Amino acid sequence: MADVLIVDLDGTLIKTDMLHESFWSSVKRNPSTAFLALISLVYGKAALKDRLSATSDVDVATLPYNQSVIKYIEEHRLEGGKSVLITGSSQAYADKVSGYLKLFDEAYGTRDGNNLTGKAKRDFIHDFLGFKSFSYIGNSKDDLHVWRHANKIITVNTSKRIRKEAEGIGKPSEHLLTDGVSAISYFKLMRTYQWLKNMLIFLPILAAHQLDRDNIIAGLLGFFSFSLVASSVYVLNDLLDLGHDRSHPRKRFRPLAAGDLSIANALLLMPVLLLSGFGIGAVLGFSFVLVLTLYLILTTLYSVTFKTIAVLDIVLLGALYSLRVFAGGVGSDIKLSFWLIAFSTLFFLALAAVKRQAELIDTLQRGADHLAGRGYETSDLPIINMVGLVSGFAAVQVLALYVNSEKVQELYKTPEALWGVCCILLYWVIRIVFVTNRGLMTDDPILFTVKDKVSYACLILMSAFLLIGVGSE
Repeated sequence: MADVLIVDLDGTLIKTDMLHESFWSSVKRNPSTAFLALISLVYGKAALKDRLSATSDVDVATLPYNQSVIKYIEEHRLEGGKSVLITGSSQAYADKVSGYLKLFDEAYGTRDGNNLTGKAKRDFIHDFLGFKSFSYIGNSKDDLHVWRHANKIITVNTSKRIRKEAEGIGKPSEHLLTDGVSAISYFKLMRTYQWLKNMLIFLPILAAHQLDRDNIIAGLLGFFSFSLVASSVYVLNDLLDLGHDRSHPRKRFRPLAAGDLSIANALLLMPVLLLSGFGIGAVLGFSFVLVLTLYLILTTLYSVTFKTIAVLDIVLLGALYSLRVFAGGVGSDIKLSFWLIAFSTLFFLALAAVKRQAELIDTLQRGADHLAGRGYETSDLPIINMVGLVSGFAAVQVLALYVNSEKVQELYKTPEALWGVCCILLYWVIRIVFVTNRGLMTDDPILFTVKDKVSYACLILMSAFLLIGVGSE
């Protein structure tokens, strides 16, 4: 008969921590309730866990389970062994995980003020088993207290130092190693591909034909400043959307949703990104910092609340694009023209609508009638399609009127060449809505454009017409 196999939950059976998971789930449901729950910490960590389990709603079916641990438990049970889940997480979540996996004979978690970690877990096992023959699977330094009394030590993705201490106990040891944290996971969490949006900071410089050394440096500083601050908000967004992301066919592979990065690592990264971004932005002056602060406030409000409100979400999303253009003008001390402001507002509203259109199409294809985490029904799709097309057409119209303005006569030797830009942009707008309607659009139009050969061709042709307009006699 095999030993009793005792399994830890946080960082062992799952690649995350239920305390962090329950907190961010609570924040998503009701931020004030979540932060009020922190007050219960004065009564001890067990009280906090109990409170958060009551205010959160983590779907245990979507948690990132460690498949190597699950396989180990299954093999142990096939040999006739008993398996028991004993975790520092709340009893409520211990029961839910046990009920979902159906791998455990019994499940015990933190309850009645007894936080089942470290020595407390050791003492509980002593009372429960009397230190009879058992193996223990854990991952942290606190688990050393239990391993000292186990017949067999099984570690999961632990540091070399902890493995060495565990082996020093002198018991049979086994190490289940999972993939370590890679730099790629951090880049994915920061969504560095989204930094392309911040190239809009250079638009005022290009539009004004003032591409000198000082303006290029100002543009680069503004670019990295916005990129780092934006990445800090992306981290926050992923923390708030953990539940929704894990239920999504593509977003479930994001680092936090998949458990490739811990929530603790994300919480450390977020202030580093934020402070670095503002530090770089400060070089461009107080006015730029004010714009950056406004961007941070609006994008945070969008992530926390406004993205769930239909119509307001796409208006704000479009405004955030335009704010980057405005920041470029402030950073380089270039006054924005009416034409650039009007074009940017309408064009980016069109892109925001396309983004929602893509999500609604995907929702419809999966057989659902409601876009999770958003304020839209699939029946809203025709309206969103119309918003994307009308806004895109209006942006092209603004550009066409600009071609006939006095400003163009000053900046371009052959302004008629800009009609080529208008025609190609009109084609691109129609095509992008058309592609989206066919369900071929990714979750982000920017990412799609970067990978789309036709979009590249359109960009090259528009650039050629612009050069003709600038350089021809």
